[in-house]
Amino acid sequence: MAGKITALDLGQGELSEATKTYFAKCEEKLGLVPNVLKAYAFDDKKLRAFTDMYNDLMLGESGLSKLDREMIAVAVSSINHCYYCLAAHGAAVRQLSGDPALGEMMVMNFRAADLSSRQTAMLEFAVKLTQEPAKIVEADRAGLRKAGFTDRDIWDIASTSAFFNMSNRVAAAIDMRPNDEYHAMAR
Repeated sequence: MAGKITALDLGQGELSEATKTYFAKCEEKLGLVPNVLKAYAFDDKKLRAFTDMYNDLMLGESGLSKLDREMIAVAVSSINHCYYCLAAHGAAVRQLSGDPALGEMMVMNFRAADLSSRQTAMLEFAVKLTQEPAKIVEADRAGLRKAGFTDRDIWDIASTSAFFNMSNRVAAAIDMRPNDEYHAMAR
């Protein structure tokens, strides 16, 4: 299956100039076009919706650091056993933290990592939201506030968790495979 993007062959639609430019920017900044983007390339409108939401959540203004958001992606994806996201976002955690061991611990079990109490509270909330969303109660939000998060931060934690739960499910459904390059990044 190496080199294959997904088990589904949806073809590739006509890419807009904006998408071609976006792919070129990915190639320039990352050295690759992530397979998740190629998987969405069959429909420019779906691709744009995905990238707009991703870029807003992961790169937009937030009280959460970029590393915090990548750690949420990994913790959620670890619960969901999402091969694509664990490879891609595990690499991002390694890169952003400068700690290859942290990236590996996050993929396997974030509780084994030496995290701050703030990070632990954030990830425990993301995991509970992933596993038992109906059991989120005010005490969970209060715990995040006690750890130093604002209500806007709680929104961002929840939105990032929800986005990766959705992405994990799509990746599982179509057998999306990570780019081979992710495995060697930041080691």
